[in-house]
Amino acid sequence: MATGFAYPHIEKRESGSARLERLPRIRVAQIVMDYLAHGWSPDEMCRQHTSLTLAEAHAAMAYYFDHQAEIDAEIQAELDLDRKIQDDGPLPPVMNRLRLRARS
Repeated sequence: MATGFAYPHIEKRESGSARLERLPRIRVAQIVMDYLAHGWSPDEMCRQHTSLTLAEAHAAMAYYFDHQAEIDAEIQAELDLDRKIQDDGPLPPVMNRLRLRARS
């Protein structure tokens, strides 16, 4: 019998991305990108993003390591979208704002 595991500080709705409970505009994937791109530890993430608590950073990384395929696919989809947008040329400013809003 499989049981679910709750991650403190993380909320995951059925049809959405995993996010911080306290700061729902911040996705786990965004925190993971700092780890992947810069090699930042949770301590360094908190130094760079002062609104992030150490517990939230650790919870996000724990969620990532338990759901790595899901988060990696989310990051890849975002990279693919950015690449497509760049290939299509510059967008009007309103479209850039809408695109950024859709990501959060």
